[in-house]
Amino acid sequence: MSTDSAASDDDLKDRVVNFLRRNFPQIQMHGGNAAIEYLDTESGEVHIQLGGACSGCGISPMTIQAIKTRMVKEIPEINEVKANTGQTGAPEMGETEGMSPSFPGETSDDDGSNEGPQAPF
Repeated sequence: MSTDSAASDDDLKDRVVNFLRRNFPQIQMHGGNAAIEYLDTESGEVHIQLGGACSGCGISPMTIQAIKTRMVKEIPEINEVKANTGQTGAPEMGETEGMSPSFPGETSDDDGSNEGPQAPF
């Protein structure tokens, strides 16, 4: 790898990091973090790992979709973005495979009553 190529790789990585910082400060403000797992400057593919509070967050699928949509528009060298929270088997955005909403105070045992979730107080 030439020095110019290494500098170009570092420049693209810096631009991806700056994109994440500039466009998604709420990730950090909410206790999450974003890291580049993989960056291929030849193909323009980047893999982003969301961690911390992003794992298990209900809106992380929307954050992932926003990253995918906006990064390819703002950084011309990026052609494909893959992002995840590291949860194995987690459904993609819009899928609810095996998942149902839960509410504070709700229990998973079904005693046949249909009163809804109990108040936490």
